[in-house]
Amino acid sequence: MPNIKEVVTRISSVKATQQITKAMKMVAAAKLGKVQQQVLQMRPYAQKLTAMLKNVTASTDQPLVQRYLQKRPVKHLLLVVMTSDRGLCGSFNAKILKKANSFIQETVAHYPSAKVTVLPIGNKALVFFKKRNAALIDTHVDLFHHLTFDHARPIADLLTENFLHHAYDQIVLAYNAFQSIGTQAPTVENLLPIISAPATDATNPQSGIDYIYEPSKAALMEALVPQALRIQFYKALLESNTSEHSARMTTMSKATDNAEELLKSLRLAYNRTRQAAITREISEIVAGAEALS
Repeated sequence: MPNIKEVVTRISSVKATQQITKAMKMVAAAKLGKVQQQVLQMRPYAQKLTAMLKNVTASTDQPLVQRYLQKRPVKHLLLVVMTSDRGLCGSFNAKILKKANSFIQETVAHYPSAKVTVLPIGNKALVFFKKRNAALIDTHVDLFHHLTFDHARPIADLLTENFLHHAYDQIVLAYNAFQSIGTQAPTVENLLPIISAPATDATNPQSGIDYIYEPSKAALMEALVPQALRIQFYKALLESNTSEHSARMTTMSKATDNAEELLKSLRLAYNRTRQAAITREISEIVAGAEALS
């Protein structure tokens, strides 16, 4: 049985840890409330813009647009992996890194001559792929600390430029999609080339809609396509950021509850140890008194 000093030390340590986890839970909850509102507002716009883009590109043969639709043999593939910069968020990073690693293996198995390059966004992805000697083109750490559309736009433009200049034949995004506070879904999503909607798609009521273009179809498409790709990329960043705060809040909440359970067992051990010590001292006093008598 441990002595009282050891139990008191452990109780103090667990209390300090519980205060930290409780504070981290509150911080994550405050951040989650803000970013969750952003992603919920962004989703309808991004989905509508993407659907419209697919419908419009399906009925156009303009060279400026066809560049984004061009399907080439996959010899060079770029995988953008989004993780957090810090840990203490449960299986958030492990799930998406496992998903990304599986995607790489499947790609190599399907295209044996393909070269896969990784663009890690977040320190955890950077460390993970560095240890595996993966080909990296760039790194973006601390991006989520000040995540805005202006910060995401240069990265999206760089991805688009690399695809148009045939540096990569396909660009894919890997991130955790936010579903609920307790659920984040690892997602692998194609960014480029754009996959157009079928000319007649029964599942898409907007397919076949004839749009009116002002000032002209060419001018509109030249501005719409890059903007839609930026929005799609920024939405993925928002989804990942929201999922991170959600996972961290849930993890810290569980850690706080576990600390409370551990404190209960330590207090019980303290009481037992203290009672045993008191009983032993009384026994020694009685034995001493009997010896003197």
